[in-house]
Order: sequence, then C-alpha cells, then structure tokens
Amino acid sequence: MKITQLYSASVLIEDSDVKILCDPWLEGEEYYGSWGMYPPYDFKPHVFDDVDFIYISHIHPDHCSTATLSKLNKKIPVLIHNFPEKFLKNKIESLGFKVIEMENNVRTRLKGDLHINILAADNCNPQICGKLMGCAFLETKFGTTQIDTISVIDNGKEVIVNTNDCPYQIAENTARQIKLQYQNIDLLLIGYVKASSYPQCFELDEYEKRREAEIKQKSKLETAKKYIDLLKPRYYIPFAGRYTLAGKNSILNPFRGEPELEYAYDWLAQNVTQDHKGIILNHDSYFDITTGKISNTYKRMNLKEKQEYVDKVFLKKKYDHESGPVPTIEELLLMIPKAYENFEKCRKKIGWTSETTILLELSKDVIVSISCKGTGFKKISFDMIKDYRQYIMMSVDNRLLKLLLQGPRKAHWSIADIGCHIRFKRVPNIYERALYYCWNYFYSNIYN
Repeated sequence: MKITQLYSASVLIEDSDVKILCDPWLEGEEYYGSWGMYPPYDFKPHVFDDVDFIYISHIHPDHCSTATLSKLNKKIPVLIHNFPEKFLKNKIESLGFKVIEMENNVRTRLKGDLHINILAADNCNPQICGKLMGCAFLETKFGTTQIDTISVIDNGKEVIVNTNDCPYQIAENTARQIKLQYQNIDLLLIGYVKASSYPQCFELDEYEKRREAEIKQKSKLETAKKYIDLLKPRYYIPFAGRYTLAGKNSILNPFRGEPELEYAYDWLAQNVTQDHKGIILNHDSYFDITTGKISNTYKRMNLKEKQEYVDKVFLKKKYDHESGPVPTIEELLLMIPKAYENFEKCRKKIGWTSETTILLELSKDVIVSISCKGTGFKKISFDMIKDYRQYIMMSVDNRLLKLLLQGPRKAHWSIADIGCHIRFKRVPNIYERALYYCWNYFYSNIYN
C-alpha cells in the first residue's frame, strides 16, 4: 500500500488497483469562512475520478467539506460509520452521493484484498464519555456517542490506522482493541493539534494566552505520543492539523496553541523511540509502505512567506454571514424563549446542573442571562455583570448569531466555536464540557 498526503486530514490510500480518498477538504475556506488552507492546495476534481471509495470519519467541515464534495464524482460511494444520528448521512446524500453505513468494528472487504474497519472513537464507554463529553443520554439510548471514528485499512499484509481527530482520552480503549485485533501496525496517521477556540478567543492578557497556548500544544503532542507508544507502528505520519485562521480572525493565529506540522514532526522525532519512524509529506507526495520510500524530499514551510500570504490574502477574506443583513435586537430576543426551552431539554436529559450563568451579549446594552440549573433566563444590562461571580460570557457577530439561533440547518454553535467566531470571558477560568454540549441545543428553529 501507499499513502498520498493531500491536505490536512485528506489523504489518498492505494493498494494495487483500489483507491480510498479519506476526509476530503481540498478547496476553499471552511467553518463559515474562518479556516483557510495554507499552503494552498491546487484542487483538480477530475484527478479523483478513478477513486473507488470516499471515507469520511465525522461531520466537521475540515473532514467533510461541502465545497470539495460538491465537485467530486457522485458515482463514488461514501463510507461512514453507522452513526445513531443521521446528520452526516443526510448531508452527504443531499450532495448526490450514495452512502454506505458500516457497522462498528466489522472488517469489510472493499475490493481486491483491501479491507476497512471503522470503529467509534469512544468504544461505548459511558464512564469516560459521560464525564468528558456530558452526553451520557446518547450512550444510554444508542450505546455510543460516536463523536468521531478511527478507521483501519489493510490488505491482509499491511495495516494502516487512521485516528483522525479522536481524543486519546476517549479513544484509548478503542486503540487498545485495535492493537489486539491488528497486532502488527505498519502505519499510523496521527493528529497533532487540538483545534478549539481556547485560548485565542478568550479574554486573557497576551502573556496568559501564550502560556495557555504552550500548555495546550504540549498536551496534544504528548497524547499523540501515547497513541504511538500504544499502537507501536513501524511508521507514523503527523497529519490532520493544517489550517490557518482567515478573515478578521487572522490576528488570533499566534495564540492558537496548535503547532505547525514541522514543529510536531520534530517534537515527535525527539520524543518517540527510534523503533517507530516518523514520515512527513508535502502536498501530493506519497509514502510507499512496502519499500519505505517517499516520492519527494520534504520541503519545509517558510513562515515569513506564510505570514505574507496571511496579510495579503487571508486577512481580506469575508465570512459567509458577513454579506447578510444585521438583525435587530428585537428579532434576536424573539428567538430566545424557544432556544432556552431546547437548551433546558438537553440539560435535563443528561442530568447536568451548574452554578455557572451563561451571558449572551446581543449588544453593549442588552445581555441575556441564562441559568444552567433551570431557573430561566432574563434580559440584563452590562453594568449588572458585576453581580455574577461565576459565568461565561459569549459574544458573536449578530448576523451569525441569528443563524445560530435559527438552528443547525442554518448554523451550528460547535462549528462557530471551532471556527473562532465566538468571543468568551470565563469567570473563573474553568472548562465545563457539559455546558458546551447543552449549548449546542440553544436554538429556536424559527426560520423567518
């Protein structure tokens, strides 16, 4: 088998006359225009006409890009996990593809000798996911949250494990199961960033942001090493981490805590034993597992050239919502009661309460205070914030906020968050995963 690096998590896996395109994001900006591609990728859709299958690990747009998929051959079948929620299946089918849902941990022959096995990242462990993700209801009802998947692709002789974005804390049991089933792993595709809005979107001073960014970067690289130590592959490729914030969010790039590919490769090379060899690839370069050879010597990124590109190109990009009309405060307030009702349903479903109050800023004069323990919501003024000792305050462009309040068919809170479109102030600075999980349901389904 051989693997070609395309962009970020997008790779092409080949064996004899079989080709699998994984997690295609090859064109344009994603996350409502905030994630840009650097180095730019020269996407030529016809090059992929002979692909036999597309595998998509999960619904995030840097793994399931509408702009990219819309230009690919619709005759190519798309492989996904049989998720309990059908958002991903419905999205791909709406683009004109046939979707094949794969059962959890079932090794399936695709063509020739090539097989695929797709496993839910959490491996159905409520003690882990219920605590970390705040979503025990899904596990009770469906047996798994399946926030992401790991895939294993083999030809009976060589084995590739693709961890995608799966957090090690959640996927450790799944990884151990894979190691038992596939004892000799030839190649591990390992993520090296933890894409999130923290710390760059939070109200912290510059020193705190840089310190938190360093902590976040080190933590993620250490979990990447844990994957390598556990699965013990012959080779590993750091991937699924390349993106650069575009538009007005470009100024946040220095504080993201998500290392460049070269930094991650160097760190892993210094901290992983020589029994496991790291591979780094430029766009459209491939690595042949059988021979251990790469097609082209890696050319490192010039950071000065990158910054020039950000200043000349990315900084001028407009977000998807910026062309729309600015809603009135009254329009937004009309959607709050139904949004709170949906938030409450989710909060009660998972049995979560918190002393934290959510403060949603509609303007400098109008803030909505939202209880996380069932006592309702109310409109307050800015000078009343001082009365709250424990809160998280959110502000977002009101054009995007209207779409978010209308519901996931228009915009999704999680995508806006990862895209760095939301600004936060958190007092005290303590992370509550269940809060974010429930907040994804803060929408009204009012579309007019």
